[in-house]
Amino acid sequence: MKYITASELKNAGGRVVDVRMEAEFAAERLPGSECVPLNRLTAVASGWNREEPLILMCAAGVRSKDAMNRLARMGFTNLTMVEGGLRACKHAGLDVVVERKTIPIVRQVLMVAGILVLLGLLLAYSSSVYFLVLPLLVGCGMVFSGMTGICPMAWLLSRMPWNRTPGYEAQGCRIG
Repeated sequence: MKYITASELKNAGGRVVDVRMEAEFAAERLPGSECVPLNRLTAVASGWNREEPLILMCAAGVRSKDAMNRLARMGFTNLTMVEGGLRACKHAGLDVVVERKTIPIVRQVLMVAGILVLLGLLLAYSSSVYFLVLPLLVGCGMVFSGMTGICPMAWLLSRMPWNRTPGYEAQGCRIG
């Protein structure tokens, strides 16, 4: 396992695997990179050659470090991580394909949760106290998500048309 800078990526050989989510990858990516979201990495990588040179990246380096550790535990021996991720690549002047911007899923969840809480409170104030069930359900959902790491609202929002990735493939999210 080794680390390279974004500038060194130009001369590095290997398969560039971006472990960000599909919507992030669709918005901007390095040309020729392949998207395999971190949550599906181990399942997808189980069919890969363990000696193949893999260059891992994400937005800033946190997820790619996690990906590198997961792949190392699976027996991959030729792993490289881009320090600073896509942000560092942009800062180093590497070509970045920019297609569309979407609001990150986490922010979408926060906005929808906030709207539902406000709506429930307004409706409870103006019509019936039974509308207080809405903020209660949102709160329960947030506690569930925090405890399990599973967010049903994020799952639902990720399937909305504005978050769909064009050219999506079942095993990854290669574009085009």
